[in-house]
Amino acid sequence: MNKGKTVKHSPVANHQTVPKYQTVHDELLGRIDAGMYSVGTRLPTEDALSKTFKVSRVTVRKALELLVHAGYLTSRQGSGYIVSTLSPPSSTCLVSFTDQVLTEGRIPGARLIGIERHTDDLPATVQSLFDEPLVLVRRVRTVDGKPRLLTLTWIPERLVQGLSVDDFPETGQNQSILRILMNRFGLEWKRACETVDSVIASPDIAAHLGIQSNVAILSQACTAFDLDDNPVFFDQVYREGPINFDLTGGSPQKTGA
Repeated sequence: MNKGKTVKHSPVANHQTVPKYQTVHDELLGRIDAGMYSVGTRLPTEDALSKTFKVSRVTVRKALELLVHAGYLTSRQGSGYIVSTLSPPSSTCLVSFTDQVLTEGRIPGARLIGIERHTDDLPATVQSLFDEPLVLVRRVRTVDGKPRLLTLTWIPERLVQGLSVDDFPETGQNQSILRILMNRFGLEWKRACETVDSVIASPDIAAHLGIQSNVAILSQACTAFDLDDNPVFFDQVYREGPINFDLTGGSPQKTGA
């Protein structure tokens, strides 16, 4: 026993100081997620934000640029920073239909046709992807009240326990099925593959889209895969009109449901 001997311990930093721009970034992202800044709206100016957060404009600009790079904001000359989406596509081809319509200054809508469980007579593509009970969500997506898309989304039932009609709002920015799957059920995906084709509108499809049957329409089939490369959902979309691809950055992104 070494009586009288004092052992000194060097202090160990338990955490690193968070940069100011990261704090501003996190607060702005929290406000976007909370709906304080909705899709299509303009954020306060850099000067206003610097006063709000009591930091320099350089710090604010760095935080905003991070949000632009992540896909939440777009920067427009003379217009400042606009909220472009609540569900950035990351490396996948999936872009929220809801968000694109909102950024165009139009009104997106969604009408739930039905939720079916343990569906039989599955399309061949769905059968090849999943070997387990599935849930099929059928919806009509509208723009300014007019039908634009018929969407059929197959999801493994185990991933969406408790899914109900209450999970599908008809209005507002949370009608996006991408956000429903992410925020309500915690689904994540790292990539998605897509097939675009032309098909003949069946009487059922035509009735939902308000068009004549037996006319040519576009079909988009998209499969999303999780971090372990397992499929988490398959989305089949029928629509009239063209599909717009954004090739900015060399990564094509299409409008999802």
